[in-house]
Amino acid sequence: MAKRKIKKLTETEIIESAIEDSLRPGDYIDYNSNWSFVSDLEKVKNKIDNVVNKEPIRAIDLIETFIAACYEKAEEIDDSSGSFGDFVEALFCSWVNARQKTDFAAKETVDRLLAWMDHDDYGFTYHLERNVSELLNKKGLREFAIAIRVRYDAKGVKDHHRRQWGKTLKSIYSASRDFKSYILICDETELLPVDCEILAGMLVSRRKPAEALKWVEKGLEIQSNNQLYRGSSYKLDIMKRDILTKLGRPEEALVDAWQNFSKHPDEFTHKELLKHIPKQQRLKYHNRVLEAISTAELGPVISLLLKLKEKDVLAERLRKIDSSSLESLSHYITEPAAKKLTKEFPDVAAKLYQSMGLRIVNAKKSKYYDAAISNFEQAKRCYEKAGLESVWLELVENVRNNHYRKYSFMPGFEQVAEGKGPSTKPSFIELAKTRAKKIGGSSH
Repeated sequence: MAKRKIKKLTETEIIESAIEDSLRPGDYIDYNSNWSFVSDLEKVKNKIDNVVNKEPIRAIDLIETFIAACYEKAEEIDDSSGSFGDFVEALFCSWVNARQKTDFAAKETVDRLLAWMDHDDYGFTYHLERNVSELLNKKGLREFAIAIRVRYDAKGVKDHHRRQWGKTLKSIYSASRDFKSYILICDETELLPVDCEILAGMLVSRRKPAEALKWVEKGLEIQSNNQLYRGSSYKLDIMKRDILTKLGRPEEALVDAWQNFSKHPDEFTHKELLKHIPKQQRLKYHNRVLEAISTAELGPVISLLLKLKEKDVLAERLRKIDSSSLESLSHYITEPAAKKLTKEFPDVAAKLYQSMGLRIVNAKKSKYYDAAISNFEQAKRCYEKAGLESVWLELVENVRNNHYRKYSFMPGFEQVAEGKGPSTKPSFIELAKTRAKKIGGSSH
């Protein structure tokens, strides 16, 4: 009997099959499965990206198939996280990149891209112009600007569409570093702080810091007067100080950095301040920093004092704070502080561990009761190390009186009170070694 000849699949057919398999047609992808699902899609995309450099035309067909298949899948996925939408946007960017590696006309690429955007019912291309503008070459940017300008100027276009096309033109002019066109579109739409940041950046790159400073100050003025969240820029303050330094006005930059730190003392504003303090003035400003944060909001101050290695200052301040006030702070702030203070200031570390444990049980966060039990065990050790057993016993009585009905928590807490907390239990490896000794004895 003659053997049946098996048809060998081409590389294109193999990748197309991988696209279908990874998209799992017919299966609903819930929120919790979204991340692993998109991760599988990215593996297939990586295979196509490898084809782009060798055979861009073939890669274009594969990417277009993949994009269309994603739209087919759109009704079968909970994309609340936005990761699937981000993936589709990345596919479009790969498509643009592949087309630019061929001899396809830039206008054709732009027209086809806009066709995709016009028929997007799921919002996958909502902010696509930002990344695409960074990818397009000069010809592509010019054709993209022409096409969007036609839409922007069209009679009868709805206001929300005109605003969207205006934003797209800003993205294009920013990517092409077209200063004049960017100013013109701002005049036609609205000048936002982030626009001033972009314009100032263009001028800095052209070595025109004095002109750049005017735009920075204009952006800060708009941001201050209107208190805008939309279109705001967190970079303007930093740009102002950097430009002042370039203009030979470091003293003004330092004054500005100090004012900013004084208003919002934390690790980030302190890091920015250090950039502008001359080495010979570091000690002087260190003392000024400690004075400024002595009455500042506690949360950011804890992290900053740890960074400054001022554990004694931190410990003294925390001693004055009521324990209940510490419960409002995130464990991301209190836990590192507790670990750093355990050795030298066990009384303060105990207070922090206590607040972390109470924060969990008071909020009835049963999912984290194991963490709370571990926090109370650390608090017990620190109180004992500090000679404050009476404070620990008072805490135990308080927990028993207020949380005795929390049946998934109290048994573990009682073990801690008896000195049998989680850390006293043998580890998995220790249990395994004990079992091995019982069975065969030690080989050493």
